[in-house]
Amino acid sequence: MSGVTARERELLATAAQLFAQQGYPGTSMSQLAAACGLSKPALYHYVPDKAELLARICEAHVEKLAALVREVEAQAQATTPEARLSELLRRFLAVYGGARHEHRVLTEDLKFLPAPRQQRIRELEREVVNGFAAALCALQPRLDSERLAKPVTMLLFGMINWTYTWHRPEGPLSDTQLADLVKGLLLGGLPALGQAA
Repeated sequence: MSGVTARERELLATAAQLFAQQGYPGTSMSQLAAACGLSKPALYHYVPDKAELLARICEAHVEKLAALVREVEAQAQATTPEARLSELLRRFLAVYGGARHEHRVLTEDLKFLPAPRQQRIRELEREVVNGFAAALCALQPRLDSERLAKPVTMLLFGMINWTYTWHRPEGPLSDTQLADLVKGLLLGGLPALGQAA
């Protein structure tokens, strides 16, 4: 979120928390203003409406995830395919754990945005999915030739996308340990894909 002031980041974090707790439709601009310690006119100085807040929360969260994919891909030649997948999983789970409200808002409230605002976010989501699919294909090339890269990638996201609802990094499993667990479950299942297909 380059070019965003500390006050704007605070406003987005507060809005994400309220949207996550109350739902986007159930949260008013008056409630947002009060939670941010602003008058309603002062809140409108930062954003024109509630939909803009929602769009900025979702865009910032998915852009952060897409940036992680780009960073890991940029180092792909210098590491093994398994280490690449491990790094993606570890870093994603760390972001999910630190952005519980933003992730809930993305998964549950994106549908409330007008289609044109959703399009940019969907493009970033596709970039993230494609980055994971590429990492999986580097590890198991036949996923690509058998057209299984996307289904396996979406199954992987099915494992990790809801961890924010129950996983706590300070709990019995660290982000790294959880990433290793997910990778172990996924890789242990890859040999069985032939029979399943």
